[in-house]
Amino acid sequence: MNALSTTSPPTSWPSKVPEIALSFWIIKIMSTTVGETGADFLAVNAGWGQGMTRAVMGALLAAALFAQLRTRRYTPWIYWLTVVLVSVVGTQITDLLTDGLGVSLYVSTSAFALALAVIFAVWFRVERTLSIHDIVTRSRELFYWAAILCTFALGTAAGDLATEALSLGFAWGAVSFGALIALTYAAWRMGGNAVLTFWLGYILTRPFGAALGDLLTQAKTYGGVGMGAMCTSALFLTVIVMLVAVEQFSTGGRRNAQAIQ
Repeated sequence: MNALSTTSPPTSWPSKVPEIALSFWIIKIMSTTVGETGADFLAVNAGWGQGMTRAVMGALLAAALFAQLRTRRYTPWIYWLTVVLVSVVGTQITDLLTDGLGVSLYVSTSAFALALAVIFAVWFRVERTLSIHDIVTRSRELFYWAAILCTFALGTAAGDLATEALSLGFAWGAVSFGALIALTYAAWRMGGNAVLTFWLGYILTRPFGAALGDLLTQAKTYGGVGMGAMCTSALFLTVIVMLVAVEQFSTGGRRNAQAIQ
């Protein structure tokens, strides 16, 4: 497993992935929640419908991903905009399979898990690393974003499987996935492989965020708090924007300091 840690090629550019700190996980979890609540708000409350929501969000994701691939340094607002849009599109992909095509959540969860395993296998075979600290070439960046999209689709399917098909409900679903995240963190603190525990945590935050989003938005008669998709999305987006703005300002300040030196 240690072979997954680092192996940078001679021709590279600075990593365009943020440092893994507490703010990273807060924004990530809120992004997953917004992916769930935002997709529901646009498709249902705003009256766009599933088809229009998928088309618009897919186009915006393509534009954001193009900007992310074009930039040669980590730019917080571009990176996190892409993550939020990936979250919405990942939710839409799973909803299309489940609601539109009638695919069982057991099947979709297994299929996305297999697809993610294939992405990781090919990524490691080609690049000899899965560490996000080594996203320093175009090919690694493409592998990274393919994995990110798959984790969001997998997390949505797994979250729906747990809360709906397995009848855990929103509250217990959030508690269960939260406990798994805590166990993953504990494993890392006790010396577990950093790359493996990162990706496990990244995958688990998606169903946790989805269950949390459903818990907040759904009516009390369905086991939710009843905040609604619009209020929940607006609240979480506000916090995301504030945290990303702080990070953007800090990143810009560090670059200016380095330029002066």
